[in-house]
Amino acid sequence: MPTDIIMPQMGESIVEGTITKWLKKPGDKVQRDEPLFEISTDKVDAEIPAPASGVLQEIKIGEGTTVGVNTVVGTIAVDGESAGPAKSAPAAQAPPAPKAAAPQAPQPAKEEKKGASQPPQAIASPMAPPPAEEEEEARSSPLVRKIAREHGISLSQISGTGLGGRITKQDIMAFIDRPGSAPAAPSPPAAQGAQAAAPSAPPRPAPAPYPGDLVPMSQMRKLIAKHMSESRRTSAHVHAMFEVDLTRIVNLRNKHKAGFEQRHGVRLTFMPFFVRAAIIAIQQWPIVNGSIEGENIRYHRNINVGIAVALDWGLIVPVLKNAGDLNFLGLQRGITDLGERARTKKLKPEEVEGSTFTVTNPGQFGAVFGLPIINQPNSAIMGVGGIMKMPLVVTDKDGNDSIAIRSVVHLTLGYDHRLIDGAVADQFMAQVKKNLENWSEDIG
Repeated sequence: MPTDIIMPQMGESIVEGTITKWLKKPGDKVQRDEPLFEISTDKVDAEIPAPASGVLQEIKIGEGTTVGVNTVVGTIAVDGESAGPAKSAPAAQAPPAPKAAAPQAPQPAKEEKKGASQPPQAIASPMAPPPAEEEEEARSSPLVRKIAREHGISLSQISGTGLGGRITKQDIMAFIDRPGSAPAAPSPPAAQGAQAAAPSAPPRPAPAPYPGDLVPMSQMRKLIAKHMSESRRTSAHVHAMFEVDLTRIVNLRNKHKAGFEQRHGVRLTFMPFFVRAAIIAIQQWPIVNGSIEGENIRYHRNINVGIAVALDWGLIVPVLKNAGDLNFLGLQRGITDLGERARTKKLKPEEVEGSTFTVTNPGQFGAVFGLPIINQPNSAIMGVGGIMKMPLVVTDKDGNDSIAIRSVVHLTLGYDHRLIDGAVADQFMAQVKKNLENWSEDIG
């Protein structure tokens, strides 16, 4: 008998999940525990492994469909059995566009292959690309692949700057803008001829950003929209920004980052410095770690720090539990582990819930500072801006002032004024600033 593939229950409170992508197509061989399909739930996005080795016989539930837990979503013909005719779920097919030239939303029927120990391979169009291109297409979005087809571009020519080397829209548009590098193709069948004529053709202007496209929200985007709107309606948002001289920490990291990675097998980043400084301040101002429950205030015993992680497909906040009990090395290892597993969809539902305080880092993309929205049911979130060299007035131990070039970061605390008063928020941030500017802890 074939082995059923079921929608798993990813946590006690989760009753349904949405299939966002099948990583195999009917007729493909699969290995037990190999990633088979991706799901999105109210808590987390995750890759679901194959329950047995064999051949994917049938996809019963197509991409974009939400079903209850324990629903059979497909079958695997186990080794030694006949797979029978391959079947793909009708629900996975997107309706055809009314006109061939009309822009259309990414089609769920474009299935992707991914092996357990090899780079993902994708079938991105009705005409399967050569094997050398499959890996590149798996590292791109449907929109990027659409632009590539329209311009007759092989994605293997483009270096991706996104997470994990993913090719972004900005990457392909920059490639098209480069003279002589982006051959024009009026249609996919003519792409080969267009490529041959490319060297003598003038560079084609970048196409408009498809303003007519109507693309359905992903499950993650729906949840982000819901949670952000609810937070704005729930909390009385106020923000306080502090300028911090981070020169001491920048010099410390530059001095020790190579040895730190050699000793511990993990990169030394700035995030554990900010998290540790906040934890010390929370221990002095515990209300910042509190939350409102009805007409009561919950003073949480543990400090569980949510670390916002930007993904190619959205945003997720995995939680570093009991962060107040960790030393610096433990913080760095925990932050690195959560970030890596967030990007590879390996997080468990319980790892994205239970935060009591959140840290987000818009500065990694160049922002001077941000005004973050509170991550409910937290009462505060700290935003970390970009670290920049700036002229500052520096006072020496004798009280003499001078102007020096210093490494500066702007930290912003978003807090719920229903619970946290402005004076408390400012004192908390003043302590965070002091902890960073006078850093003396051993980093391991």
